[in-house]
Amino acid sequence: MAVATLKGHRLRSLLTMLGIVIGNASVITLVGLGRGAQRLADNQLNSLGPNVLFIVPGRNDTRRQGLESPKTLILEDAEAIAQQVPSVRRVAPQISLLEVVQAGSITSSATITGVTPDFLPVRSFEVAKGRFVSESDLKAARNVVVLGPDLRDKFFPTGEAIGRRLRIRDQSFEVIGILEPKGAVFGSNQDEVAYLPLSTMVSRLSGRDPTYGISLSFISVEAKDEASMGAASFQITNLLRQRHRILREDDFVVRSQKEALSIVQTITGGLTLLLGAIGAISLLVGGIGIMNIMLVSVSERTEEIGLRKALGARSSDVLKQFLVESLILSTLGGCIGGLIGVGAVTLVAIVTPLPATIGPTMVALTIGFSGLIGLFFGVVPARRAAALDPIVALRSL
Repeated sequence: MAVATLKGHRLRSLLTMLGIVIGNASVITLVGLGRGAQRLADNQLNSLGPNVLFIVPGRNDTRRQGLESPKTLILEDAEAIAQQVPSVRRVAPQISLLEVVQAGSITSSATITGVTPDFLPVRSFEVAKGRFVSESDLKAARNVVVLGPDLRDKFFPTGEAIGRRLRIRDQSFEVIGILEPKGAVFGSNQDEVAYLPLSTMVSRLSGRDPTYGISLSFISVEAKDEASMGAASFQITNLLRQRHRILREDDFVVRSQKEALSIVQTITGGLTLLLGAIGAISLLVGGIGIMNIMLVSVSERTEEIGLRKALGARSSDVLKQFLVESLILSTLGGCIGGLIGVGAVTLVAIVTPLPATIGPTMVALTIGFSGLIGLFFGVVPARRAAALDPIVALRSL
């Protein structure tokens, strides 16, 4: 009987369901986007390398205020960590600068990073073609460069890049290798970086500070295993405090990949909840729309309700019919909205780099929640219909 009633007013039923459809689709799409952002952040952090610690110069408050970090990390610090910290396997110091690069008629700015051969295994980079910086390159301070894949496409869009030359600050460098794509981390594209031997970087570009020595941008450290991460962080902190003669506040920060991952997961998790809450508001609006239309329906069907009661229908029978109508509207709208939301999430995952995803459990919960909303907002119209006096209702016949 409830289905027949809804079929008799198809357009009104569709318009009533529209709020639930939009709300359900919004919840699924926004939660899918939030989870995609979380997965993207996780993938970017995991690409930094396993069991990696990052040592950054400067204090926490200095970086929060946007001030330039002081030159507190030097090459001797990295060498001391490699020699004196037993829980460390490899140490990869690096210096990064933004320079203008020219290859033939193409000129563009790019991040230039001076590294050692240990940078490749510590940061889990892979060489796609050619080779990486070697110990002999480091000792001889050769003018060689390894390009990220995006820089290779920018400066050498056609033809072979290995063996070609480019200029950085009027210095000519030979391209010896191309790296595999790595992606972006915290908005910094790792595929748009050119890597030089650290010694070449110092002698040709960055120079040596007469007071501090060779200042580093930061140091990547690979612990022997996951169990050694805590010990490595503790030992490195103590060593640098001794070397820098620190009595109060550290002039460096040691961060692990897991700490950064935990912070990002907290942020993206909160973002997902916020997006889901925004979508849930649309669901509530859809529920109010169902209640409004059902109240109108009660007024229109006063005679029908009075006739049913006069023929023996109980108040509970009328209550159930109106609740079933609300449940059908909200559940069917939830199913349609769920299909639209899943389609939107799939489309985003296909056409954008964001790995948006939504699980069947979340879809089922959203549809179930929309059904509950229909029941909740259908109670008031149903109770009003059930409370009608059949004699009063029949007077309008």
